[in-house]
Amino acid sequence: MTRKIATVLLFFSCLISYAQTLKGQVVDAVTKEPLEMVSVYFDNTTIGTTTNENGKFSIDYTNAVQSTLVISFLGYNTFYLSDYRSKTNIVVALAESTEELDEVVINADDGMSRAEKLRWFRKEFLGNSEFGKSCKILNEKDLRFRYDKSSRTLSAWSKTPVVVKNRSLQYEISFDIIDFEIILGNWNAQSVIYTGTSFYRNLDEEENRKTLKNRKKAYEGSIQHFIRAIYYERLEEDGYVFGVRGLKVNPYEYFVLSDILENETRRVVLKQKLDIFYKDTAESVIQTAENLEFFIDKYGNYAPIPQVLFGGAMGKQRIGDLLPLDYGLSQN
Repeated sequence: MTRKIATVLLFFSCLISYAQTLKGQVVDAVTKEPLEMVSVYFDNTTIGTTTNENGKFSIDYTNAVQSTLVISFLGYNTFYLSDYRSKTNIVVALAESTEELDEVVINADDGMSRAEKLRWFRKEFLGNSEFGKSCKILNEKDLRFRYDKSSRTLSAWSKTPVVVKNRSLQYEISFDIIDFEIILGNWNAQSVIYTGTSFYRNLDEEENRKTLKNRKKAYEGSIQHFIRAIYYERLEEDGYVFGVRGLKVNPYEYFVLSDILENETRRVVLKQKLDIFYKDTAESVIQTAENLEFFIDKYGNYAPIPQVLFGGAMGKQRIGDLLPLDYGLSQN
């Protein structure tokens, strides 16, 4: 089963029913001088801004935002803030990064050419779907790779966010890699794990009909759509069919859902592995590690991410297939 993690820096917090504004300033941790053009964004959304010449920023959010605030600047350690709902004004002191890439290791002959490494990376990072194939990485020169021949493990990282243009879905995605690892099989990857934070920039402000159609196609049957359907208990109404060992089953005999909790999440326990069918898409599978519980919210978030394993069609979804977490929220 392919294991995919789109982002790990995801936290659930209390929801507030009105818009809020978070203001702040970003400075150098040593000199205390303000830092200009620092990226400030909510992970995996289209909501972001940059600091001005005084290092100051202002960013609005509503209860639709459930992800971590990310503050990122080249040459500095990234800062993450999850409890921003309790704050109105913050000062963030960024420390310069001391990490140095080992160029000797990077340039060593490890049995795989850079071109081959890039081929594997593109396939398993962007995806092999029609949407994944429409993507282009705009800064491949910034990518660094290491291949371990003994374990057949390919790792990738970058000092700058990986910038991807998705032509079909009309997003430019900046993905800041935390971890990326592929264990290679003979022809396909045995497993893929990638973690990081992402910011989506909408390239189609006029909402072209073709773009909207493609985004709707990418959304329906996605993990995001599926998690929202569980939350609202509308799995069957939304077109999902479930099976166990070839027999159709009632999903609510396998998903044990709590009532909506105070922070508007729901606790979920999955009794056993389930096959998932959605319209004419390929079969998917969901299971949890050691049948542990996980939590979901109405926006399509789930946590802890590593405990929920998707296989089949959903397990093959990659960056090229994904939409920002604030996609379609007006419909929920």
